[in-house]
Amino acid sequence: MFYLIKEILAMEPPGDSIVVRGWVRTKRDMKNLIFLEVNDGSCFNSIQCTCDGIPVPAGVSTGCSVEVQGKLIPSPAQGQAVEIAASSVEMIGEAPGEEKNGIAAYPLQKKRHTLEFLREIPHLRGRTNTLSSVMRVRSCLSFAIHRFFRERGYHYLNTPIITGSDAEGAGSMFRVTTLGPGKAEEKSPDGGPYSNDFFGRESFLTVSGQLEAESYAAALSRVYTFGPTFRAENSNTARHLAEFWMIEPETAFFRLPDNMKLAEDFIKCCINTVLDECAEDLAFFNERIEKGLIETLHAVVKPSFVHLTYTDAVAELEKAQKSKTDLFEFKPYWGCDLQSEHERFLSEQLIKGPVIVTDYPKEIKAFYMKMNDDQKTVRAMDVLVPRLGEIIGGSEREENLGALEKRITEMGMNPEYYSWYLDLRRYGSFPHSGFGLGFERLIQYVTGMANIRDVIPYPRAAGQLF
Repeated sequence: MFYLIKEILAMEPPGDSIVVRGWVRTKRDMKNLIFLEVNDGSCFNSIQCTCDGIPVPAGVSTGCSVEVQGKLIPSPAQGQAVEIAASSVEMIGEAPGEEKNGIAAYPLQKKRHTLEFLREIPHLRGRTNTLSSVMRVRSCLSFAIHRFFRERGYHYLNTPIITGSDAEGAGSMFRVTTLGPGKAEEKSPDGGPYSNDFFGRESFLTVSGQLEAESYAAALSRVYTFGPTFRAENSNTARHLAEFWMIEPETAFFRLPDNMKLAEDFIKCCINTVLDECAEDLAFFNERIEKGLIETLHAVVKPSFVHLTYTDAVAELEKAQKSKTDLFEFKPYWGCDLQSEHERFLSEQLIKGPVIVTDYPKEIKAFYMKMNDDQKTVRAMDVLVPRLGEIIGGSEREENLGALEKRITEMGMNPEYYSWYLDLRRYGSFPHSGFGLGFERLIQYVTGMANIRDVIPYPRAAGQLF
C-alpha cells in the first residue's frame, strides 16, 4: 500500500509490505548494499531504504523520482527509528548528474547551495530542506489563520484584485489597462483620460482589501480578507515584494483597545500553532538559519504585550539617542515615521518583548484612521516584535462623515472615487477597527529567514519575473 513518508515514520515495525514514492536525496553504495534516502515533502525527515542484494536501476541518483517497495523494519542507525528493507526499486523519472542527451545536469546535487542561487531556480528550490520547510510552515500558518477567525465568528471575504482606489494613499500601484503604451491617458472625444480604457477610468492592482472589507463589516459584523496585494515600489531590499499576501480583519463595533487585543491573540495563536505542528521544521531553522529562534518565539507568546503611545516611544528613543549619539542612523523626533531600527530598539532593548505603539501623528498615517480629540494624532496601532520590528499595522477607522471628507480633501484625494466608501458613513455609520498583517513577514518571523523572497513560492520584485 502507498503511504506518505510522514505516515510511514509514525508506524510501528514490523509491518506488511508497503510502497513509498518520492525523490532521492542521496544514494550511497557499499558493495552489495545500497542506501537510498527518499523524501516526498510530507515532512522534514526522509526515510532510508536499504537495498540489500536487489537490483537498483543504474540511473537512480540524487533528484530522480522512485518507487520503493519493501518492509518497514527497526533501523540500527542513529537518528531514525525505522527504515525500509527494499524488495524492489523502480525509477520513475530520471535526474542525470551530468549533461545527458542535451539535458543539463540536475542542479541540486548533494552540496550546500546559496539562497541567492536557489532564487534563480524557483521551480526546483522547493526540493531543498530549507524551502520545503518554509512551504510547510506557510501551509500550516494558512490553515491556522482561517481557523483563528472562523472560531471567532469571522466570515472569509474575497475582495477585488482590480480596483480604482488607493487604500493607502501612497500612489505606488500597478496600473491595469487594455490599451497600448501612451494610449491610456489620451482623451476620447466625449470623455476624459482613461475613458477609452476597459473600465472607463484609471484602474490598478490592489494594495489592500481593507476598504471593501469595511463595507461588508457593515453587513456581516466580522470579516477578514486573505489574498494577494501589490505594491509598485522599485525597491530591491530583502524586505520588499511587488506581490505578496495580506490578512486583514475588519470588525464592527470594535474600538482601538478591542483591535489591539485581537491582534495580540492572533499573533500568539499563529506562533503557537507553528511551535506545536512544525517542530521538526523549526528545529532545522533554529540550527541552520537563526540561532535562538525557538526561544524568541516562546518569548513572544508568553507575556502580555506592552502598550506604549507614539509620544512616549519617541521620548524613549530621543533619550537613548542623547546617551549614545550614533545609536540610530535616522534621528528620532516627534512626527517622524518610525524606522525599522527604532521599532527594533523599542521591542528588543526597551521593552525586551512585544509592544503595541498607538496614537501616531495624523500626517504619517492613512486618511481613514480616526482622529483623536487632540486633532494631532490618530487611533493607529503598530505591533512590534523583537528581531523584526513592525509585524501588524492597524487602527480604529473614522466613522464620522464630515471628518472623513475633510481628511480626503486634505490629502489631495478625489472624493468622487471614494463616494461609495463615504456612503458607509452616510447610511448606518458605526465604530469599527481592523488591521493588516503581511503574510510573508509573518513567515519570515517564525522561520528566521532573512530575505522575504525566500518565503514565497515565486517571488515578484523589481526586475524579477520568473
